[in-house]
Amino acid sequence: MLPQTGSTRATTPIDQVKNQPRFITLEGIDGAGKSTHVESLAGYLRAQGESVLVSREPGGSELAERIRELLLHRDMGSLTELLLVFAARNDHLERLVRPALADGLWVICDRFTDATWAYQGAGRGMDASTIAWLEAQVHADLQPIRTYWFDLEPLEAAKRRAANRAVSDRFEAEDVEFFKRVRDGYAARAALKAATYLRVDAHQAPTAISQFLLSDLALLKDRFAVGVDKRSDG
Repeated sequence: MLPQTGSTRATTPIDQVKNQPRFITLEGIDGAGKSTHVESLAGYLRAQGESVLVSREPGGSELAERIRELLLHRDMGSLTELLLVFAARNDHLERLVRPALADGLWVICDRFTDATWAYQGAGRGMDASTIAWLEAQVHADLQPIRTYWFDLEPLEAAKRRAANRAVSDRFEAEDVEFFKRVRDGYAARAALKAATYLRVDAHQAPTAISQFLLSDLALLKDRFAVGVDKRSDG
C-alpha cells in the first residue's frame, strides 16, 4: 500500500546519525525528477563548508560507467542485468564512495541498492533472496543515512519522459505496468526503512520540492553535528 499523498519526514535518532557515514541517496521511477535536485543538495552542503562527492548508479567509476552503457542499451536477461548492476556497484563503492566517506566527505548518489530492489526485484520479478545475498556481499556494512524517494504516478512520469527525452533507454521504454511494480517496490522499501526514508511528493513544483529537501538536509546536518560534538566530548 502506497503512503498517502504528501511529503513524509523520516526521523533518525542522533545516536544512530553520529555513527553512520554521510551518505545520501535519491530514488524514484524514471521521470520523477530526482536528478534535478542532486546539485542543489550538494551546493547547499558546499556553501556550508562541507566537501561533497556527487555520483550516480549505475555508474560513477570508469568501469561502472561502461557497465551502465551495457545496462541501458543492450538487450539481456534479468539475471545478467542484476549481476551487472552489482558488479558496477562494487567497483563504484571501492573506487569512489568508500574512499570519499573514509575521508569525511558527504556522498550524494543518484540511485543505489533500493533501485535494485525496486527495478530488478519488483519490476523484473527477481528473487529477493538473490538480491539480498548480493547486497550482503557488496555492502553489508554500508547503508544511506537518508534516502529521498521521489514518488510520482507512473502515468505522469511517462508524460514527463515523453516530453523531455527524444530517445528512451531500456528502462525508460518499459510500459506503465512495469513502473507501477517499481513504484510498489519503492513503497515497500520505504516501509522497511522508515527511519531513513523520506518520501517526496514529486507532483509538486520543483521550487517547493527543493525547499523541502534543503530544509530536511539542514536538520540532518545539524543532527550530524550534534552527534559529532557528543562523540568528541565523550
